[in-house]
Amino acid sequence: MDSNDTAGQGVPADAGDAGDGPSVVDAGDASPAPAPGASRRRSSPTIYDVAQAAGVAPLTVSRTFSRPGRVNAETADRIRKVAAELGYRTNPMARALATTHTNLLALVVPDITNPVYFEIINGVQDEAAEAGYTVLLVDSRESDKREREALERALPIVDGIVLGTSRMSDASIRMIAKQKPMVALNRAVREIPSVVPDNARGVRRALEHLGELGHDLVTYLAGPEASWADGMRWRGLREASLELSMHVRRIGPLAPTVAGGVAGAKAWLQAPTTGVIAYNDLVAIGFIRAVQGRGKRVPEDVSVVGYDNIFAADLVSPALTTVATPRRALGAAAVRNLVAQIKGAHPRGGPPVVVPVKLVERESTGPNARA
Repeated sequence: MDSNDTAGQGVPADAGDAGDGPSVVDAGDASPAPAPGASRRRSSPTIYDVAQAAGVAPLTVSRTFSRPGRVNAETADRIRKVAAELGYRTNPMARALATTHTNLLALVVPDITNPVYFEIINGVQDEAAEAGYTVLLVDSRESDKREREALERALPIVDGIVLGTSRMSDASIRMIAKQKPMVALNRAVREIPSVVPDNARGVRRALEHLGELGHDLVTYLAGPEASWADGMRWRGLREASLELSMHVRRIGPLAPTVAGGVAGAKAWLQAPTTGVIAYNDLVAIGFIRAVQGRGKRVPEDVSVVGYDNIFAADLVSPALTTVATPRRALGAAAVRNLVAQIKGAHPRGGPPVVVPVKLVERESTGPNARA
């Protein structure tokens, strides 16, 4: 008897059923069987309708959709054909009761309105669909509390979690990972499988680019205080500045938005530098708009580099030089890792998987006129 089989005793087996034990829960309809002869007034067909039309037992219909390997192939094909003709659809949540799997994955992002997450979401969804999963999207609105509460509600109904740019503490992340398979995206957490862009390489290339243009004084417009990526980028900038004999200062933390860039510009105007590297493209765009409003020219007075290469980076004026991250590939890699865990692979909790980045040069950077 299958370990999940807890009901169904007394239901006759069908000649086309390859299994010989009673089954538990109907994968398509969890409601009890109607009394013999009772009329059913339903808006959609049940397994009992399919069973009657196909000439098999309801148990066989249940197994056709929940345990197809235990049903004769010819019988299973006939049942599926009848089900399609009747318009019968299985109930994924009812199937979950029998299989303990819902084929749902949770994807958590801090701000769904931030364009940087568009391609990550697409990469996650495409890879998940290919593997037979549906994605439940959670927007934490840059709040670790909202993130934690949403995950607590989602945990009972998902098979695994892709944690995108989490604002929670490492301890909170590890606690949730003990309950369901998890992959952290844009965040390295000890003992948790992680996929991250090469932040150190990205900011180094940005700084090298500005140095090649004659800018030796550079301002970094920092991101949110709880951002792991921001910490890695600032560390990378400090290390690179020492090797390149350049000077870097930090303004922030700032919101990772256009408004955050405007706030950074106000601080920068008090002590301008000829080079600026922003935490992300939205901050860079907000900064450019604000300084242009104060009569500063980009790149003649200040060269600006963003990060992420969002779709708007080449639509603004001037077009934004930025560090391009393979966001779709990040999302897809996270799902592949997560599905492997769900299927039994041991979670890889060592160093994170690092994906390469590249600098895309556009019109927002130019030679230092003061050099």
